[in-house]
Amino acid sequence: MNQFGATITRDGIRFAVWSSSARRLWVSIFDGHGNRELDRLELQPEGEGVHALFVSGLAARTRYGFRADGDYAPERGCWFDPDKLLTDPYAVEIDRPYAYHWRLAARRNEGADTAPLMPKAVAKAPPTAVPVPPPLFRPGGLIYEVPVRAFTMRHPDIPESRRGTIAALAHPAVIEHLQRLGVSAVELMPVTASIDERHLPPLGLSNAWGYNPVTFMALDPRLAPGGLAELRDTVAALRKAGIGTILDLVFNHTGESDRLGPTLSLRGLDNQAYYRHQPDGRLVNDTGTGNTVACDHPVVREMVLHTLRHFVRHAGVDGFRFDLAPVLGRVGGTFEPSAPLLEAIAVDPVLSDRVLIAEPWDVGPDGYQLGNFPPPFLEWNDRYRDDVRRFWRGDAGGVGVLATRLAGSSDIFGRAGQPTSRSVNFIAAHDGMTLADIVAYEEKHNEANGEQNRDGHNENLSWNNGAEGETDDAAIRKARFSDQCALLATLFASRGTIMLTSGDEFGRSQQGNNNAYAQDNNITWLDWTGRDKALEDYACALAALRRTTPALSNINFLTGQPLAGSDTADVAWLTETGASLGEADWNDPARHRLVMLLGGVDGRLAVMINGDRRQCIFTLPARDGFQWHPAIEAQAVDLSRALPSRSVNFMIERRPKGPTQEKGRDG
Repeated sequence: MNQFGATITRDGIRFAVWSSSARRLWVSIFDGHGNRELDRLELQPEGEGVHALFVSGLAARTRYGFRADGDYAPERGCWFDPDKLLTDPYAVEIDRPYAYHWRLAARRNEGADTAPLMPKAVAKAPPTAVPVPPPLFRPGGLIYEVPVRAFTMRHPDIPESRRGTIAALAHPAVIEHLQRLGVSAVELMPVTASIDERHLPPLGLSNAWGYNPVTFMALDPRLAPGGLAELRDTVAALRKAGIGTILDLVFNHTGESDRLGPTLSLRGLDNQAYYRHQPDGRLVNDTGTGNTVACDHPVVREMVLHTLRHFVRHAGVDGFRFDLAPVLGRVGGTFEPSAPLLEAIAVDPVLSDRVLIAEPWDVGPDGYQLGNFPPPFLEWNDRYRDDVRRFWRGDAGGVGVLATRLAGSSDIFGRAGQPTSRSVNFIAAHDGMTLADIVAYEEKHNEANGEQNRDGHNENLSWNNGAEGETDDAAIRKARFSDQCALLATLFASRGTIMLTSGDEFGRSQQGNNNAYAQDNNITWLDWTGRDKALEDYACALAALRRTTPALSNINFLTGQPLAGSDTADVAWLTETGASLGEADWNDPARHRLVMLLGGVDGRLAVMINGDRRQCIFTLPARDGFQWHPAIEAQAVDLSRALPSRSVNFMIERRPKGPTQEKGRDG
């Protein structure tokens, strides 16, 4: 029996919660609508911080919340206030979304009872555990980042009543799109219940991303009106279509924010234990959000593990992406790759085979930990993002760095002799400019966020091709299309796992907003009717090539050494003339051309990259018994013609058909 939360039996419900410093705790029982408090019953201490009570006669769907009393001394990190109704940290369902109100943050004796403002936890027996087969996703595949609400709010084929929900992802129109794009797994941006930051409601804005949770298991009723069953059924439908599901979870902070934030759950139960504090009692802010969850505390560690097991056992997910993941590995404030929580995840019998992805940075001391998470963690690689953008922006001296990123970033992930890349390569993500905006805006345009364009990163490594933002200039529009194709081609040609943010395959724009977390509107909602079909077709062609070409989806680092059982090297780096790149070529700051020649048993694949602003004829080395052919018919360039400026082309070796074996062609 689970020690914490609401455990339903035939005779009633056992309520249990943990607090090391509360003097008294109660469970408040509400009516079937969650509006009227029917009873307030005191929990009994059971030792080691556990407070529990069995209430006979209660059944599933009972609505409840906790209250706690003890010292109220915010300067010492004590926030006990029995007027604050607190959500059960182990709640698996709540009856309504969170909504910010100033009374939730009022000092003791100044804000009255907050029960009318709070969602109520719904007591619910967990569904029968689903079979847990191995994850569908394998490193080297394509992850598709999905903001659940924004993804289908404007999808014409989705019934209006289902738009913006998890269930919409199981619609045949969505699955068909994902399959055509060759998606290995969708990565759902946070679907657990979150609350708006306090500065947003006065601006008429709301948090559209969900990276501001209150507790960790209860799904947001707006995204999952069908509760956990909706997530489970959607995961099953996607799996049937060959697509895995990864959940983006936030364990680094909660929406209780800083000392001026609301008291919603953990703060009111035991602020000093659940959050990290400075020696003087101030909250540690390694997350930039006002608080930092104490993931090195044994009770918090078990809560995180229980949450992960919950979503595997009862929803069947393939794995997880961890937001600001160094927080999970901080012990006494210092990041340790062997931190107890990270080690516990890796050896847990339910979790050890799951897909684990770290966002390897936070804003605390030594918070940048790219490459330092232990295997099998994959890691978001922002150096890949930045180096690829710099190359295609035209920055000097980028060809050698580009080759390193294409080859799997062994400088980051090859430490200690690791032979495979743990890199999650991406060019754009939810946080930052979209792919289309990278080539259309040189500066951020975040005025709609209500902060006078002060928020968001100032440096985006972006360019506008001659005009800032929307334009009718045909030449500029053509250049932007070519640049998007080149960026996509680079991504799909890279060793490691690749990630594409939904809509970037068809040119979605956020009007230059690089921090659109508060735009629950057309700025972030995908425009399915206005999508760029030509760009989408090209992205699908790239996906098909990667899916059918082992040399592209392989996660082994490229080394230049012969392939097993072959005298062909896994890679050769060539100039546009077909000669090997020499030291002078690698160090030439003006060089923006190269060929990545990938070895293969059935023929080589040439990735010809012309980052120069001049067209150029590329020459590939011929081989007896093979001929070079375009690997992608769309935008294919024959070797007898010049490769256009700022473009990528793929050529593949094939044996000629028919009885006559011709020599490979030297273009």
